[in-house]
Amino acid sequence: MPEIGEVAKLVHQLQKHLVGKTIASVRAIEDTIVYKDTTSELFKEAITGKKVVDAGQQGKYFWIVMSSPPHVIAHLGMTGWMTFSNQSAGWYKPKEEDNEWPPKHWKFLLSTAEDPKCEVAFTDPRRLGRIRLVDCQAGQIRNHSPLKENGPDPVIDREKLSKDWFIEKIKKKRVPVKSWLLDQANISGVGNWVGDEILYNAKIHPEQYTNSLSDTQLNQLLESILSVCSVCVGTLAEQERFPEEWLMKHRWSKGKKDKKLPNGRKIEFVKVGGRTSAFVPTVQKKTGPTTEEATGSTKRAIGTNDENGPPNSPFAKKDSKLTNKRTAAPKKKVPAPVNKGVGKGETGAEDDDDIDDIENNDKESSMTEEEPAKPVPKKRKTPTIDKGPKGNPEKKSKRVVMPNNTSNDKGSTRRRSTRIGRKGAS
Repeated sequence: MPEIGEVAKLVHQLQKHLVGKTIASVRAIEDTIVYKDTTSELFKEAITGKKVVDAGQQGKYFWIVMSSPPHVIAHLGMTGWMTFSNQSAGWYKPKEEDNEWPPKHWKFLLSTAEDPKCEVAFTDPRRLGRIRLVDCQAGQIRNHSPLKENGPDPVIDREKLSKDWFIEKIKKKRVPVKSWLLDQANISGVGNWVGDEILYNAKIHPEQYTNSLSDTQLNQLLESILSVCSVCVGTLAEQERFPEEWLMKHRWSKGKKDKKLPNGRKIEFVKVGGRTSAFVPTVQKKTGPTTEEATGSTKRAIGTNDENGPPNSPFAKKDSKLTNKRTAAPKKKVPAPVNKGVGKGETGAEDDDDIDDIENNDKESSMTEEEPAKPVPKKRKTPTIDKGPKGNPEKKSKRVVMPNNTSNDKGSTRRRSTRIGRKGAS
């Protein structure tokens, strides 16, 4: 996701290629998800023929100031970007495949009137970005939604992030410090990798609760927020210009083993707030309580260190039932189960003997606890119909012959068959 540094690079490109020029024409594709509180037609009418006066940023949001209201406010989402016809669209470095025009997944195309002419496209493959129009004076853009709901920008609002303000703000909540950093209502612009860089620089574990941080740690955390974000914006998120010891340059491809920094320190990964966080255990040690659902160990995360799995595990109840059945077996001692979940075709047992024990216990409990077994009813012998003599098959007798009946009395036979028929009908 584009974070504070990537958005700074985009604003820099807007100021270079679009500010000071007139929008000659606009093409827009209707998308009810990307266009927020407006439509593609209203967007075209609002900016066609107007001059672009300025471009600015607050965290992950950026805006385009027009010569008259309304103005444009946009968010890039996960994969959104602004592509320029006379410059590469790459976030960090040019790409050979960026020569296609118009680019794929574009939402609007702006064409400038002045020379050299330039076309600007807003692209968003995953449709998680947002395009808005705000009807206000240029100096009041940040006082309107959604910018006013977000926290201060650590670069352009540096003077607002005082120590007193920061300590009071962070101690109001008891959440993992990584989750607090990702909340844009606290500070704007900090995303996943920037948050990891800040915590590594401050030597704080990403899972530690905010209210357990000491004053020394909080002061260091604030300094790290300001310094890391300043580097990101100052370098326009160009990775080659980042310090060599930064996690950003060594954290990717987390599937590979033995990820290390140049100094030999190992990089590990843990999920905090639903996001994969990179940290260095030898530097970022826990000095207070952390989240209960994870401890920094992959084994703990899948429940192998806990008999019934993590407290929030969807299999916790099923695993406890299995454990109860196993402990109820009088003659067999079963080791603690590996929490692989219990689903179709899975029992959570470690060997075939355990599976047999579980199946036997299930059968016995169903016989004794639920209801007694019902006797199997005997099959009733069905009466046969005498079809008459073989020589004349057309004449068939309706007389019913009962099994083991030796009487030739038609009356008695009929009476008996009638009684049987009534009994069978009841």
